[in-house]
Amino acid sequence: MLELKAITKRYSAIPAVRGVSFALKPGEITGYLGPNGAGKSTTIKMMAGLLDPTEGEILYQGHPIRKNMFAYKAIVGYVPEQSEAYRHLSAWDYLFMVGRLRGLSDVLLRAKVTELMHFFGLSSEMDMAMASYSKGMVQKVLISSALLHDPDVILLDEPLSGLDVTTALIVKDLLVLLAREKKIIIYSSHILEVVEKICSRVIIIDKGIISADDSVENLSHLMNLPSLEEIFSRLVVSEDPGLTARGIVETIRRES
Repeated sequence: MLELKAITKRYSAIPAVRGVSFALKPGEITGYLGPNGAGKSTTIKMMAGLLDPTEGEILYQGHPIRKNMFAYKAIVGYVPEQSEAYRHLSAWDYLFMVGRLRGLSDVLLRAKVTELMHFFGLSSEMDMAMASYSKGMVQKVLISSALLHDPDVILLDEPLSGLDVTTALIVKDLLVLLAREKKIIIYSSHILEVVEKICSRVIIIDKGIISADDSVENLSHLMNLPSLEEIFSRLVVSEDPGLTARGIVETIRRES
């Protein structure tokens, strides 16, 4: 189990995350939703061990991750919202670098990287510098690097960003299979339809504070709303989206 206990993160005096607590169980895909600036990426970076909480504690299997960060990071796979790959490297060299840092042998890496590049349709481009890649191609490499070492904890921040439809479908099916293998998975996204389809639980954060934590079915029943989109809109959106859209149309039509 991965547990956050009253986590707060401040940048200077500004709180990005405020008193966030939840626990993630093996075999569960948890959707982590919120508007821009709500604290989603900050939370996931703390869970990945890339940021230290200002207050609170993160526990894995009952032990604080800060006490043995090296061992904790060895079982984590993380796909960031913003690409952090070394663009001057080829996909092959980048994945070999990541795999060696994870302690994988060259023999195993050669097999894994070759197969992953085949599955993601990058076999013919894997020796090219990633600077020449499209956003979607880089995203495929980042997903491969996150899963290369068969991690127990998978942290995904907008993992479908830039992916073509076929690859997005593959990734969605892949996450369902990984959950069946008892992986701990948190999935942050703005694509509510995907979250509603694959996530057994949804956590909604707004202004750094958790506003909902339950299954989509329970939230729908409790709030008497038929879809995750309407639940999210009720909890987070302060203005009527349709009214805002009409205001934008009126603005762009103005001639004087």
